[in-house]
Amino acid sequence: MDLKQLEYFVMVAGEQNFTRAAERLHIVQSGLSASIRALEQELGATLFIRTTRRVSMTPTGRAFLVEARRVLAAAADARLLVDQMQGLQRGSLSIGMIQGLSPLFDIAEMLGRFRTAYPQIEIRVTSGGSLSLIEGVRTGALDLAFTQFIGSIPPGATAWMLACEPMVAVCPPGHWLAGRREIALADLVGETFVDLHPDWGTRQLIDRSFGEQRLARRTGFEVNDLSTQLDLVAHGLGIALVPKAVIANRIAEQAPYLVGFAELAEPEICWELAVVFAHDERRQPGSTVTRSFLDLLRSTVTVLDESETDTTPLQSMVLQD
Repeated sequence: MDLKQLEYFVMVAGEQNFTRAAERLHIVQSGLSASIRALEQELGATLFIRTTRRVSMTPTGRAFLVEARRVLAAAADARLLVDQMQGLQRGSLSIGMIQGLSPLFDIAEMLGRFRTAYPQIEIRVTSGGSLSLIEGVRTGALDLAFTQFIGSIPPGATAWMLACEPMVAVCPPGHWLAGRREIALADLVGETFVDLHPDWGTRQLIDRSFGEQRLARRTGFEVNDLSTQLDLVAHGLGIALVPKAVIANRIAEQAPYLVGFAELAEPEICWELAVVFAHDERRQPGSTVTRSFLDLLRSTVTVLDESETDTTPLQSMVLQD
């Protein structure tokens, strides 16, 4: 008796027809019939009652079916365990991330911890806009992505919220907005904006926020990186809305071109950072390597599943020692 015979037996029991079972197993019917007869001979018992129209199980066959399914399930679990162990020795992990992640999350430190724990895993990192990164997760091109969360998660994917950062209006140092508080979006409609490209989640969030208040604004410049965006603002070419942590990081680094900023009035615009990954039917990460990385992430930072956002406050993402 072998596992292949048990698989054949379970398929015939489910289909109650040798022809259909053979088609689903992609083998010839004669081979299937011969395998079942050999199994019955080995067991010394009749498992099926065969007629010209259908196949039904004997009482012995029904009892044997329970055990056959149990054995096959145990074999599948054993194969999965071996695959998982091998995967952590020779697998790969493809990660996408947006620009400007460092003020909110030290991705280099996180990757270093993972490399120390799993030195055989090949790590690949790519940058992009929120839309392209989430699409990469959806199609399987990426195992996971650190990205701004906006809109809805595609089917088959899960998002863990990592941070909710207020947006501020960035301006040149001598601008009338510098140092102001309680600024409404309506106060900004006469300004020229330096924006990121439309596929950036930050741009979509800003457009949506103005649209919800039925406010129009003028985009004078579109760029594809945060550094250029802030440099253009510093040289008086417009203002920008960016996460507050980005400005705090620029000030801490003593960037050559200084900027000022104004805080928005409540309800402020919240910029949400998330890690997005594909899940299986049990809402578990799709691969063992991805699961191991996320386990390490969850043991290191505070995360929040997107399904909990209605009842639990978002936590800022801070690496623990």
